[in-house]
Amino acid sequence: MSTKFDKNWKAQDKENFGKRTRDIVRGPQPMKPQIQKATQQLTGEINRLDQAMNRLKQRENSIFKKTVTAVQAHDQESSKAYSNELAEVRKMQKIVTQSKIALEQITTRLQTVTDIGDFAATIGPAIGVIRNVRATLGEAMPDAQGALGEIGAQLSSIMGDVGQITGTTFYQAENSEEANKILSEAAAIAEKRMNDSLPEVPATSSQSIFSSE
Repeated sequence: MSTKFDKNWKAQDKENFGKRTRDIVRGPQPMKPQIQKATQQLTGEINRLDQAMNRLKQRENSIFKKTVTAVQAHDQESSKAYSNELAEVRKMQKIVTQSKIALEQITTRLQTVTDIGDFAATIGPAIGVIRNVRATLGEAMPDAQGALGEIGAQLSSIMGDVGQITGTTFYQAENSEEANKILSEAAAIAEKRMNDSLPEVPATSSQSIFSSE
């Protein structure tokens, strides 16, 4: 009897928590507009990453042409210098591409929060992804760190507010399983896009001018 009662109590408590969370997100509380503001800010950062990617692509095309010319002219010194520069630009492209994909994924998830109220399962990983992307972009786009830091802090504040209202403590793990899954998927997609889109520099012999990396 007590076991059945406990199960019913837990089910009712879970249902009440879900209802409270949905009411907070959907209702007159300012949570929904805050989440919408965060998604709009993320969209703005995604657009900035797009612009950065276009600039990197133009730079990559220019260096690629110089590298090919140097290789065809048997200019070993210049070809190595250009190939190193090309590798660095492509590294930046990969970072920006991966970051953009990750932010796109969490933006899509955040947009669904206002509809289904799946709050903690979405906001927590989103914060982890933003923190990781912010750290990763430190080299490629240091100016993006401030904006992403503000967005992450805003989402953390929303989680804190909801926790106070619902009486629930949300654990915000920077490297949560779901956050790592999103980042891994973004990395895999970025890798494939880079491999499919970037041409190889022709070598004058069987030995490539590129390193094994």
